Amino acid sequence: MSFFRSMTRAPKAPKRSPTPTSATLSPTEPSFNNNNNHSAPPSPVVPSPTKPLYLCSPFVEAALVKGNFKTIVMLPKYVDIMEWVAVNIYDFYTNLNEFYGVLTECCTQQSCPTMSAGTALNYTWINQDRKSVNLPAPTYIDYVMTWVQNLLDDESVFPTKSGQDFAPSFPSTVKHIYRQLLRVFCHLYHAHYHQILHLRSEPHFNSLLAHYLAFGREYELLEIRDLRGNGNDSKQPGIGALWERWRDMGILDG
Repeated sequence: MSFFRSMTRAPKAPKRSPTPTSATLSPTEPSFNNNNNHSAPPSPVVPSPTKPLYLCSPFVEAALVKGNFKTIVMLPKYVDIMEWVAVNIYDFYTNLNEFYGVLTECCTQQSCPTMSAGTALNYTWINQDRKSVNLPAPTYIDYVMTWVQNLLDDESVFPTKSGQDFAPSFPSTVKHIYRQLLRVFCHLYHAHYHQILHLRSEPHFNSLLAHYLAFGREYELLEIRDLRGNGNDSKQPGIGALWERWRDMGILDG
């Protein structure tokens, strides 16, 4: 289902969460071209498997939700599609931000000097001079999260007051947000999945990603090339291989 031509107004969206702490450099708009005092888990030495842990059984099957995720992303009856997309993007951002917050002590400039999601997937940032630059993963992610939070707080982008309509550019903006949040997912799976396993959170994180992918597919936000990158390295396939595995399992539609 496409929402690119649906421009009607619906009920008020939920209150936004606080803006994450920004990095020391001032972020620019990203490129779209290609509590219980629990401490973060340690970074154990993990032997290099023949394939990523997230593709290995039983981890690939771990989930909180059984069945096909299409059933929970379909537009409810009488709900405005623009409002439905906006609220879901807010929820995805909030949940992903909370997961990343648990892993921040593991994702450092030393452990993650680039925003990598595999040998064939290395994301770069467009700086204020419009040049593509490599950033450490925590800096890149902080820029993304701060940028998204600022958009969520902008009434001209995510209106919350009665009588306000979504801007004509809203579908395009949401697609850019989706792509950047997907990059955060990709990095966490590639670089920090063993720490997610240490927390025994793989069912939660797998379900969040599967929900995210199903939603993106349903509303034409997801482009498969963003999952696979431009390379063909079978040892580090990015989460494109996970998408295909879940599709074969019937969790996601093709």
